[in-house]
Amino acid sequence: MEDVKQLNQRNKIQMKTAKLCLHTGGQEVTLAQIAAVNTPAATETHYPIAHSDLIARVKGGLGNANLEIVAESHALAKDGNRYFGLFQIAPIGSDMERDYGLVMGLRNSHDKTFPAGITVGSQVFVCDNLAFSGEIRVARKHTLNIFRDLPGNVSRAIGMLSNRWNTQDERFKAYKGTNLESTKDVHDLLIRAMDNGAATVTQLKHVLAEWRTPTHEEFRPRNVWSLFNAFTEIGKGQGLDAHTDRTIRLHGLLDGFCGIVTNGETEV
Repeated sequence: MEDVKQLNQRNKIQMKTAKLCLHTGGQEVTLAQIAAVNTPAATETHYPIAHSDLIARVKGGLGNANLEIVAESHALAKDGNRYFGLFQIAPIGSDMERDYGLVMGLRNSHDKTFPAGITVGSQVFVCDNLAFSGEIRVARKHTLNIFRDLPGNVSRAIGMLSNRWNTQDERFKAYKGTNLESTKDVHDLLIRAMDNGAATVTQLKHVLAEWRTPTHEEFRPRNVWSLFNAFTEIGKGQGLDAHTDRTIRLHGLLDGFCGIVTNGETEV
């Protein structure tokens, strides 16, 4: 009989993975390059945390929660002052028999552009589309007690991840089971997506074209899942920050259309 370590390794080999695409979030780099980035000295009001330190804290928290990183991608922008990372994560030993996976987005800045933060979303394997749900978000400003507070915030966010597997399963099952044969409904959702900030006016015509003639055969069925992936396919052309915000808004719109009730956003 296989021991636990052998079983986990065999399952890991069988997992579906796709290269995590950072879109236009920065220049893709290695962990060694991130470690070489100089962290500015603290001032009376600004206490920057090293990008590599944040990554290490998150990785340690995932391991403690019995979650493993299946794939990861990292980027730097603005001379190393801004960091973006993506982690495809799964319960240790999972066989990943889904057409999507859970993704954690991570960011940090040294130039006061944004706080250290985590958000959780999904990755559709067939097209490498990313969509952040916003149901778990962590943001910690670089102020006096960041080194005291951040480990606990990260741990609490990671502790909520297991529950999100069920949330995503229910959400995407509902998307796939909600038909969109009515052109009127499609057009209405497109306009509402523009109104709530899930897409720009310029993007709408491209989303509609992707809906009418999907790039991927898997999205030919006329349902909300296919429309969702039309939006996220077009979203590949934007920066990671904008993409995160817009897909959170997109989930809100489509969840309502499908009659899905979630517990709302948890911010720690």
